[in-house]
Amino acid sequence: MTAYEPQPSGTPGADGYDAVVLAGGAARRLGGADKPGVRVGGRALLDRVLAACADAGTTVVVAGPRPTARPVTWAHEDPPGGGPVAALDAGLRHTGAEHVVVLSADLPFLGPATVRRLLGALRTSGAEGALLTDTGGRDQPLVAAYRASALRRELGALTLEHDGLTGLPLRRLTAALELTRVSDPVASFDCDTWDDIAAARARIREHGHVLDEWISAAKDELGIDLDVDTNLLLDLARDAAHGVARPAAPLTTFLVGYAAGRAGGGPEAVAEATRKAVALALRWADEAAAADAEPGAGKAPDSRPDAG
Repeated sequence: MTAYEPQPSGTPGADGYDAVVLAGGAARRLGGADKPGVRVGGRALLDRVLAACADAGTTVVVAGPRPTARPVTWAHEDPPGGGPVAALDAGLRHTGAEHVVVLSADLPFLGPATVRRLLGALRTSGAEGALLTDTGGRDQPLVAAYRASALRRELGALTLEHDGLTGLPLRRLTAALELTRVSDPVASFDCDTWDDIAAARARIREHGHVLDEWISAAKDELGIDLDVDTNLLLDLARDAAHGVARPAAPLTTFLVGYAAGRAGGGPEAVAEATRKAVALALRWADEAAAADAEPGAGKAPDSRPDAG
């Protein structure tokens, strides 16, 4: 094992961190299935995790290369199948940021907010790592943010002690670190079995989650990285459907997106196009209401040839 030579990370995100995602393993409890590629809500588990750390300067995935929704750097442990500590060591060598978020690739409900919470806890606590805990209060070292220098220090010590890192459990690494903890039973849910996969697929279709899940999946599928006010768009669709005609709702939202794109894109462009379309729909509704209030409204016009 050679000395560390961290590579410069990419353009730092708002939180100035890199990410390492461990996506290897045999997935024995899934019958050897390709767990990172299993789809939940129409998206591969790996892509869902990559979306949670999308603002990382560099994202390293330790696994064999595969198509992903976001660009990543690929790495692998040597020898292959060396376990999570060896995989983390391999991924860390491609990072250069002070803080590193370490994630497994089977977290269907992990989101950017939880990643920010972990980074915030790491910075404010002065600890060397911030781990998520699950519903039973158990540490989840693969849903965590660490100080990269502390990881390198302990990985180097373990390498010397054991003449390598192959087969070492993660607790041998985390036991030597000063840690703080963040509780998040939902984000810490991982998919180890087909029952877990079924539970995850059922949860995202619940009323309180389905819309956000669908929008996130659609943005990934279409290659769109844009945060917009979905409530504003839903209000527009409602106004177009009620004030004009039901088919006007999807057509109008499409036109708003097209107009926003021509205006340069971005949340502000979407909001401005939406505002104009809402105003137009309301004018249509006002005209219809005024027409209904006129004398004789609702009576069929006299269409006889000699009428008038």
